[in-house]
Amino acid sequence: MEAQADDLWCKAYNMRTGASGIFPAYYAAKVTQEPSKDNKDDWVDRFRVKFLGSVNVPYHKGNDVLCAAMQKIANNRRMTMQPPSACILEINMKGVKIIVQDECRTSERGDKCFHLFQLKNISFCGCHPKHNKYFGFITKHPDHQRFACHVFTSDDSMMPLAESVGKAFQLYYKETVGYSCPTEDIFIE
Repeated sequence: MEAQADDLWCKAYNMRTGASGIFPAYYAAKVTQEPSKDNKDDWVDRFRVKFLGSVNVPYHKGNDVLCAAMQKIANNRRMTMQPPSACILEINMKGVKIIVQDECRTSERGDKCFHLFQLKNISFCGCHPKHNKYFGFITKHPDHQRFACHVFTSDDSMMPLAESVGKAFQLYYKETVGYSCPTEDIFIE
């Protein structure tokens, strides 16, 4: 709520949709953010991994979908004999950022390419159940009902990466659910 008139109408904005306008006071609330002891926005985990590829998948979640995508990408890699691209995955509350270390083909992008997948568009992630050196996550296209799985590998276990994405989701939902679905304590006497 930005301002409230005497007639109980408020100038406010919807924190979930970003829309602003005039609302009845009953539907608006003044939101104050408590100062946090640790700045969660500054938290970033970085992992050096190898990008194996991406493939469209039929569903937005499930270990079986993830494993099938990993198998398909691994088979394609074997057939093309193309080495995986070295990259850095940055995990934070904004999302998963893939920074490709190979030189980009177009000179205007400089020597690094990156792509950011917002957490709200990531529907599932995890390591391969039998080979934890493989990690993948499934994303939803922002505008269409399409899903893709992005697969990475490393010489070491990818479990710390999966745990980092889990931490990012916990922090993200803790912050956004508080604004989009505020709750009030109701006491009955």
